[in-house]
Amino acid sequence: MNNQKPDLTGKVAIVTGGSRGLGQQMCLAFAEAGADVVVASRKFEACEAVAAQVRERGRRALPVAAHLGRWEDANMLAEKAYDEFGKVDVLVNNAGKSPLYPSLGEIDEGYMDAVLGLNFKVPFRLAVLVGERMKADRGGSIINISSVNSYKPDTFSLPYSAAKAALNVMTQGLAEALGPNVRVNAIAPGGFETDIATNWPAGVRERLESITSLNRTAQPSEIVGPALFLASDMSSYVTGTLLRADGGVIG
Repeated sequence: MNNQKPDLTGKVAIVTGGSRGLGQQMCLAFAEAGADVVVASRKFEACEAVAAQVRERGRRALPVAAHLGRWEDANMLAEKAYDEFGKVDVLVNNAGKSPLYPSLGEIDEGYMDAVLGLNFKVPFRLAVLVGERMKADRGGSIINISSVNSYKPDTFSLPYSAAKAALNVMTQGLAEALGPNVRVNAIAPGGFETDIATNWPAGVRERLESITSLNRTAQPSEIVGPALFLASDMSSYVTGTLLRADGGVIG
């Protein structure tokens, strides 16, 4: 088997948070590699805009408006994907956020529930829903988008860091539970220059640059290589791992 290039011909991929940033980059890269794509995010119009770009690349696309912090929306998303395509070969749990808070003491239960729901609880639900069907069918690949904060937490994102650390543990556990036909891996991005970077507190960009071996932040397109590697047969003997796309964070 020639697995020296990322070939997703005939595959179906779900990408949550697919309407912008890293999610958009992965949707388009998967389409260019031959996959049909389910683009999921909160706003239908934004999903449809990316879906149109997928279709321009000769692939089918399904835009789905879903709140990826809600358990029932994970159920709905999986159902719509299987109704449209009959299968899912790749799932990317990419949706996530880390809203700023004034101080640790001012974090309330609503904030904590929202951050844990979007970054851990619903990714767990979606991975299990899709993963068990993958296991019963022809196998597949699940990619959880973690964060450098999962192993190098900051005081301005502690709930997010904890949720992403839980996502790492979930990745390892599901790799065993869904094996041997389903592979489950995670990517831990560092400082990527998406639109979210405009909300970084003062000094964060400079600090990120100073603690990386590459001495810089990343462009959104730099997520494509790791994502295509894990989605395709190029990584056929890789599961339960955390791929650090963080520029070589030191310490």
